[in-house]
Amino acid sequence: MLTNEINSTINRQTAQIVSGGKTYPAYLAAPRPGGKTSTALILLHSFKGLEPGYKTLIDNLASEGFVVLAPEWQTFDVKPRDEVVKQLVCDSVTFLKRGSGVDSARIGLLGFCAGGRFTMLFLPQIPWFKAGVAFYGFPYSGGFNNQSQPAEFLQQLEEPLLMIHGSRDKASNVADIYKYAQALDAADKYFEMKVYQGEPHGFMVVEGKLSETSVAKDAFWQMVTFFNRTLK
Repeated sequence: MLTNEINSTINRQTAQIVSGGKTYPAYLAAPRPGGKTSTALILLHSFKGLEPGYKTLIDNLASEGFVVLAPEWQTFDVKPRDEVVKQLVCDSVTFLKRGSGVDSARIGLLGFCAGGRFTMLFLPQIPWFKAGVAFYGFPYSGGFNNQSQPAEFLQQLEEPLLMIHGSRDKASNVADIYKYAQALDAADKYFEMKVYQGEPHGFMVVEGKLSETSVAKDAFWQMVTFFNRTLK
């Protein structure tokens, strides 16, 4: 079921994703129809939920030509188990693939904070994704329920990964990102990394709103250009 709100350049919708016998709300934005198949992204929000800043970011991505679907993965449990979120992500991909105008061979995964951990965790496990971007993720964390660490699936990673982080991230120490990058390199797994000096955890969405700092704008550009290169 969809309710539709349209502005001059993009379509914005509220979607319903059925997963595990439950119905999750999701925010969906897409370029207005133009006859071309579109690159698609699944966005996984942070532990703070789908704040307004994420919706602004999604709208901006849609204006760049992406179809973006963001399921509210905390709808029924603030700290869901990994397998619950993984199933929701898979069902979100299925939802996208049913829609017209989405190229099923060009779907990326994008996450922030806990969603960044999920991106690192699921990119090696879900074959439909062709690239991933993890903002301030947790490669050596078992998550809310002390489950698998993303680093445990490193050998399964076949798709390019971009990690974006701040040097003063207290929640996810940048030392773990460097450690993970070294492990990826040793395993000959393709990755890119952008570290912003002095930036804390969660610098893209601050107090619920999308940041307008030069760093946030550059990080957005890094993400867009990476997906444009890897989801050809």
